[in-house]
Amino acid sequence: MTESANATRPIRVLVGKPGLDGHDRGAKVVARALRDAGMEVIYTGLHQTPEEIVEAALQEDVDVVGLSILSGAHNTLVPRVIELLHAQGLDDVHVMVGGIIPEEDAEELRKLGVVAVFGPGTETEEIVRFTRSCAREA
Repeated sequence: MTESANATRPIRVLVGKPGLDGHDRGAKVVARALRDAGMEVIYTGLHQTPEEIVEAALQEDVDVVGLSILSGAHNTLVPRVIELLHAQGLDDVHVMVGGIIPEEDAEELRKLGVVAVFGPGTETEEIVRFTRSCAREA
């Protein structure tokens, strides 16, 4: 995508709920905040596999994938999503994670390429600002 095309189209964000976690209130709040900030948001719904999330990211031509994980399976699910994004050539898609992530795990996820880890209580304005800044770098 050219720089001028990137500047004219809205930021596209996929919000995914991988795994068996059935709690999506936070994901929906974040999705709405991003949408209200002018971004195009695709919400995949509950119980998605990493493969389904990456396929949706590919089909929807997203700039950012936001994963909401409260189940404790972040050390399995996030690396798989990143691996599949790379396998599809989506190296320029930024991955953010939200949920209950211990700091030592968050650091490991960052080493794998996650650009941000947001914990409970993070203000939606902070998530919007960060999403804008990282998506415009692409």
